[in-house]
Amino acid sequence: MLILQQICSISFRTDVDTRMEIKHKLWLERNGRVIFGPGRDELLKAVEECRSLNAAAKKLKMSYRAAWGRIKASEERLGMKLVEMDSVKHGMHLTDEAKELMNWLDQLEQDIARLLNKANGKLPLKRS
Repeated sequence: MLILQQICSISFRTDVDTRMEIKHKLWLERNGRVIFGPGRDELLKAVEECRSLNAAAKKLKMSYRAAWGRIKASEERLGMKLVEMDSVKHGMHLTDEAKELMNWLDQLEQDIARLLNKANGKLPLKRS
């Protein structure tokens, strides 16, 4: 079963800005194991930009092995390819399915952000 996980919390700040805000984190998991979330999204966006997993890993200051392992784990858990080698084997690109998943999650994040922004304005707590 594929589960869409979300953690929401109210954050209390004690510095000069004392606003309270609702925060969230969103990721996909199956059987308690992460399939896709912000880290993998960032990695795939870097692959798309750099056209290379090695360059993407360097950009994100992670090892090639860690980057490849995360992509492979997500592909196995999703049951679909996220990246493909270009025909000349000198580059890498995202599959249409990966782009569709990323766009869907980006839209969901925007929808949640709008909802939370609206809810932040209605917090029933005293604001300083």
